[in-house]
Amino acid sequence: MSQQTTSFPLEFERTPSQTARSIAERETILADPGFGKYFTDHMVTIDWTIEKGWHDARVTPYGPLLLDPASSVLHYGQEIFEGMKAYRHADGSIWTFRPEKNAERLQSSARRLALPELAVADFLESVKQMIAVDGSWVPDAPETSLYLRPFMIANESFLGVRAAHKVGYYVIASPAGAYFTDGVAPVKIWLSTEYSRAGRGGTGAAKCGGNYAASLLPQQEAYDNGCAQVLFLDGETGTHIDELGGMNVFFVHGTDTLVTPRLTGTILEGVTRDSIIQLARDRGMTVIERDVTVDEWRDGVASGEITEVFACGTAAVVTPIAQLKAVGFTIGDADAAAGEITLALRQELTDIQYGRLPDRHGWLMRLDAEVTA
Repeated sequence: MSQQTTSFPLEFERTPSQTARSIAERETILADPGFGKYFTDHMVTIDWTIEKGWHDARVTPYGPLLLDPASSVLHYGQEIFEGMKAYRHADGSIWTFRPEKNAERLQSSARRLALPELAVADFLESVKQMIAVDGSWVPDAPETSLYLRPFMIANESFLGVRAAHKVGYYVIASPAGAYFTDGVAPVKIWLSTEYSRAGRGGTGAAKCGGNYAASLLPQQEAYDNGCAQVLFLDGETGTHIDELGGMNVFFVHGTDTLVTPRLTGTILEGVTRDSIIQLARDRGMTVIERDVTVDEWRDGVASGEITEVFACGTAAVVTPIAQLKAVGFTIGDADAAAGEITLALRQELTDIQYGRLPDRHGWLMRLDAEVTA
């Protein structure tokens, strides 16, 4: 698409909500927000058409989208999204973590789903605009945050099978409580051998809703077997570890080596994944990205070579994995404690995000600074 990005920054119009929650109502919600249950008072919208490119950037009261029943997204699934967080630091300032990586991944997802690319600068400004009106929704309790959900949908009313000529980009936000209310607890995960998350040449590396819809049935299978998450194998050989339903996976070998499945085009390039790799290398650890098999996992745990396993993603940051369950076998101990390296990497990453440690890589961007009115 030739009109994928704008050549100059978008200017945002702002319409304040007339039904914004009172301070008391907001504080009640922030005291126990859960995850994805409540939403702030405003949203961002930017329109795109094949004739005009990106235009009409605005902040409006949060509310339903008006979609024609023939909208392309409802029939062909042309949709992508991102997930990121805003953190309140001890001095009250509001920051986010590596947002340019989310902006670049949204562009990559857009290319794969034949959607227009939004300029990185406009993506970043859209997030700042949300905080400019709803910054009071960023909680200040330990390990809480405001979860930001930028997303893009094809909203042209047309039933032909082609890339849409009309698209909408939006940002909504939801306060998020501490993911682990009783400490960082190791989880059991279920190995799906019947279903694959993605195939070669598919949309596995894009952050699109269809990938998550395809994971819901095996995720239910995981719940039925007493597991918190589902792990997928590669679609070609059915032997290499791919990723969890929504998280990347890492293996700690001994005390100085970290191994994670290589990016093959079927695995989402996680921002948390990339950050963990950098922090591990900062510690002098060797980080290897390569194919990992279930047999290697089993043998490594049995021999003591693999000492810890964990998953990572935006929501939970780092989740220790105690046991892998599958039809006919298990790997690991369901009662195993979280590993020392797992916890140390998680602590370091969250300390950077919340401003408790220096940001030596320049990963943080302040959101409550001046924005374009």
